[in-house]
Amino acid sequence: MQAIGAQSHRAPDGVPVHYERHRPEQTTLYRLVQQHAATFFAEAEAEAAAGADLPQFVKDEFDAFLECGILAHGFLRLRCGDCGHDKLVAFSCKRRGFCPSCGARRMAQTAAHLVDHVIPHVPVRQWVLSLPIPLRLLLATQPELMTPVLQVVHRVITRFLLKQAGAKADEADSGAVTLIQRFGSAANLNIHLHCLVLDGVYRRGTDGEPVFVEVSAPTDQALQTVLHKIITRTMKLLTRRGVLIEEQGQTYLADNDGDSDEARALRPLQAAACRYRIAFGPRAGQKVLTVQGVMPRETGFKQELCADIDRFSLHAAVRCGAEDRQALEQLCRYITRPALANERVQCNAAGQVVLKLKTPWRDGTTHLVMSPLEFMQRLAALVPRPRLHLIRFYGVLAPNAKLRAMVGIHPRSWFFSRTRRT
Repeated sequence: MQAIGAQSHRAPDGVPVHYERHRPEQTTLYRLVQQHAATFFAEAEAEAAAGADLPQFVKDEFDAFLECGILAHGFLRLRCGDCGHDKLVAFSCKRRGFCPSCGARRMAQTAAHLVDHVIPHVPVRQWVLSLPIPLRLLLATQPELMTPVLQVVHRVITRFLLKQAGAKADEADSGAVTLIQRFGSAANLNIHLHCLVLDGVYRRGTDGEPVFVEVSAPTDQALQTVLHKIITRTMKLLTRRGVLIEEQGQTYLADNDGDSDEARALRPLQAAACRYRIAFGPRAGQKVLTVQGVMPRETGFKQELCADIDRFSLHAAVRCGAEDRQALEQLCRYITRPALANERVQCNAAGQVVLKLKTPWRDGTTHLVMSPLEFMQRLAALVPRPRLHLIRFYGVLAPNAKLRAMVGIHPRSWFFSRTRRT
């Protein structure tokens, strides 16, 4: 094996980089999965409809998590050619569901990759689209609908930016990186979209080179108009697809008789996780217990640049300047963060799981309390289907975009991206 170089790697502040193996077996989350996963599988299959066993990819997620970072399940041995010192690096699961370690590493890698090799040095605005609970569940059970829905969202925002810049669709284009985030702070299933959109459009100059035209910030009224268009076109799209039915002015979800066995097994878990309820067990159908640790906030507070229509929400107040790459990387880290952090999961004296919220709710709730098996239900609902891309690229940032190589973007392999930042 190739020896490590003579000079030790150093962080930007000059402190030598020190590797310390994480020990997942010492965390509360690991012990909970280790002790209760098998019981959860048995109860889930007992509750499932005939022939609708828990999908194998969900079981694989739990099994891989229990092997992640454990030396007994495989490791890489590194040896320094100068001093002969050895390091053992345990293999990781590289899963996308609820592993805090792999999620944190993926967060750092993705953020560095987007900032260094994807997003050009132009202003970037974050557009966050939240959906009503029925549509969250629909996109969770039928993830193939996510692509056409994202195309509608990107098309509406791009046309708004073109109008702001006074350009036509055939002479200019914007760009966006959209992350499909599947969770909320309460480890609930909450599918919503974080779109990092270039705050302007690229227009071809007289010499054929693209010139970036920055646009002004949207007004509250303009945001309402954009959201209304997104809602109208999304509902029409889903109606054409046959997943929504309109009758006598009412819109409701079509029957799911044609669902696969996997979808029928996961639907109760996903529906309960969307609605902050418990899928099965002694407290089936009830809401998760909450703890109010702070005073409630004012309910009449109106966020800046935030539109709300029929439980759809569009937020566009966060913006990073053209040269503020540190703020952009922090934003990228935020939208690519893992669903759980080890320090947020603890057990009380009664053996119940106490999940600390990232930010207190408006009613003052700071923690959720549930049994270990109820917590396993939440974890299973967070596992994404295999081969489901959670990061999408549009406009000039799309992989095959003609302008991609002309706007200062230099694609490189993920293996050459920075994987550690301080």
